[in-house]
Amino acid sequence: MNQRRRTFVTTSVLGGVAAVAGLRPGFGPSRASAAAAGDELPRGLTFVTMRTNGEASLGIKTDRGIVDVRAAEAALKLRAPTTIDAVLQGRGDLKALPRLVERAAAKSSLVVAEDSVKFGPCVTNPEKIICVGLNYRKHAAETGNPVPKTPILFNKYNNALTGHRGVVKVSQEPAERFDYEIELVIVLGKTARNVSEADALSYVFGYCTGNDLSARDLQSRTSQWMLGKTFDGSGPVGPYLVSADQVPDPNALKLELKVNGEVRQSSNTADMVFDCKALIAYISRHMTLRPGDIIFTGTPEGVISGYPKDKQVWLKPGDKIAASIEKLGTQEITLA
Repeated sequence: MNQRRRTFVTTSVLGGVAAVAGLRPGFGPSRASAAAAGDELPRGLTFVTMRTNGEASLGIKTDRGIVDVRAAEAALKLRAPTTIDAVLQGRGDLKALPRLVERAAAKSSLVVAEDSVKFGPCVTNPEKIICVGLNYRKHAAETGNPVPKTPILFNKYNNALTGHRGVVKVSQEPAERFDYEIELVIVLGKTARNVSEADALSYVFGYCTGNDLSARDLQSRTSQWMLGKTFDGSGPVGPYLVSADQVPDPNALKLELKVNGEVRQSSNTADMVFDCKALIAYISRHMTLRPGDIIFTGTPEGVISGYPKDKQVWLKPGDKIAASIEKLGTQEITLA
């Protein structure tokens, strides 16, 4: 066999193995490898992160409870991914998930009652957490700010991530003015750079409920908001990551946030200044968005910092916050 033929055969074999493993030939695991084609994005699936003995694994919500994907894969051996990060990064056979869920749902040993699940953040390892400020018209008005002409962007880091029923230890922070911000969160499923608004939503893996917890005294200390936005646990996401096909119009969703059972925010994503497709297109003009990146799309009116100063009662340890978004479920956290 001549050298050119040998090289071709070797490359072809390695490429086939890499494709089966969810890798790009010659590159190994890649953050850009997930969902390279539109038909690879999941449909009809609602993902959760389960935490067992300190480890995160994948769950799929069904009418019978949460299918424990790691346990189901160990039993059924369909080569399905067993963490949400593996799903987002294209590791394992994503197309095997619906078959695995269907078979596992019939076995009580592979289904966990939702009440007994310990949830982690529904996205566990984003490369980027991008947040948008003053992106609801009524919120801009209540804070005395003009409606932005371009999106106001800032960031959080992975230390901010926590899950449904999580405990956020605000008492450990050097701050006193803690506030809530319910937000629709976009999760990217494909690498996006310079995408058009018309195509932007085709890059979305799914959506989840978020809460951009904020320490307003730290946020206002300088012109940069970072200190008030990045404390540990300040970015709860979940409980569910709902595939994008189940949310055909992300800018027609009801939002509601309660503190200790009292409604504080009640609005609709239709009030966004820059809608979801506009945000994705704008951000992708300035940086490459990759599978698993998340975008907190802004909060509606009703935040504590929008109240008259004599009526501002800041969050404190012991407060319980429930954030609900239509189609995406209710996220509950407790402050400590």
